[in-house]
Amino acid sequence: MDFHAMPKVELHLHLDGSVRPATVWELLQERRRAGSAAAGGYAGLDTLEAVAAAMQVPDDCPSLADYLTRFALPLAVMQDGEALERIAYELVADAAAENVVHVEVRFAPALHTAEGLTMRAAAEAVLRGLDRGRRDFGVTTGLIACCMRHLPAEDNTAMVRAVEPLLGQGLVAIDLAGDEAGFPGILHREPLQLAKQMGFHVIVHAGEASGPDEVRVALEVLGAERIGHGVRLEEDPVLLREAAARGIALEMCPTSNVQTKAVRSLENHPLRRYLEAGLAATVNTDNRTVSNTTMAAEYRRVAQELGLTAEQVRQTVFNAAAHAFLPAAEKQALLDRLARDLGR
Repeated sequence: MDFHAMPKVELHLHLDGSVRPATVWELLQERRRAGSAAAGGYAGLDTLEAVAAAMQVPDDCPSLADYLTRFALPLAVMQDGEALERIAYELVADAAAENVVHVEVRFAPALHTAEGLTMRAAAEAVLRGLDRGRRDFGVTTGLIACCMRHLPAEDNTAMVRAVEPLLGQGLVAIDLAGDEAGFPGILHREPLQLAKQMGFHVIVHAGEASGPDEVRVALEVLGAERIGHGVRLEEDPVLLREAAARGIALEMCPTSNVQTKAVRSLENHPLRRYLEAGLAATVNTDNRTVSNTTMAAEYRRVAQELGLTAEQVRQTVFNAAAHAFLPAAEKQALLDRLARDLGR
C-alpha cells in the first residue's frame, strides 16, 4: 500500500510535541531579542540543528522521563496567542501534506499561562490556527483540552470551566494526560465528571505507564469514551473483552509506545492482537516531532514489523473515523469518503 497517499485519520496528537523545529528556532530567536527570561534558559541552543536535537528523542531513548524532557523547549515559546495560532496552523498543514483528512489535536491550556495568557485565550488561539488550517487545507479538525494528572484536581476543574464556552466551537473533548503511575486517575474524577455534565466527550490516557487497573478506572469511574494508548489492557482479558463489546476506541501510538518503554519493542506491540480481538484500535503519532515520525511512517512500521494486512490497515482508519468527535453529518461524510478512497 502507498501509506503516504492513503487517506488517514489521526485522533491522538499533542500540539506541544509536534512543533516544527524551525518554528521553535524562529520563536526562540524572537524571544531572545525581546529579553525573554524563558528563552534565556536555552542559551546553548545556537543552531537549528541543536534545537531539533533538543526536541527529538534519540533512537535509543532510555526512559519515559527522558522522553518527557523534550517538551520543555517548545513549551517555552508557546506562551502567547500568536505563537499558538501559528503552531496549530502549521500542524494542520503538516497533516494535510501527508493526506491526513481528519485530525484531533490536544494540548493542556494550563501549560501556556506562564506569561499571563489565560487558559481560555490559549484555547481560542489554538482554535484560530486549526480553523485557518481547515479552511486552507480542507482537513477537518477538533481540539481536545487536557487535564494534567500532576495538577490538583481543582486546577483541572478550573480549566474545564474556563474552556466550557468553546464547546461546540471546535473544542470537542477533555482528556486526562500525564504521569498515570504517579497520579491515579481517580484523583481527577470531579473535573472529568463535570466535563461530561457539560457535554464534552472524555478521553483518558491509561494503560501506558501503568497497568490495566487504570484503564478500568478510566472506563468505569471517569467515563472515558476513548483510551489514550491502552497497551497494557491485554493484561486483563476480562476487561479487554468488555472494552471490545462496548466499542471503546484505543488511540495507539506504536513508535512512541516503544520510546517510552510502554512496550519492549515494536514486535511486541499489541496493535495487531487487539484488532484480531475485535477492539477498535487506531494508529497515531502521539508527538510528531518528539518521536520524529509521521502517520505514513507509523503505518509503514506496523505493516512491516507487525504484519498488518491491507484490510487491517484499512480497519484502523475506519476505526478512527467512526470514533472521531465530529457532528453526525460530518462523520458520515468522512466515512463515505474513506469508503470510496479505500475501496470498501
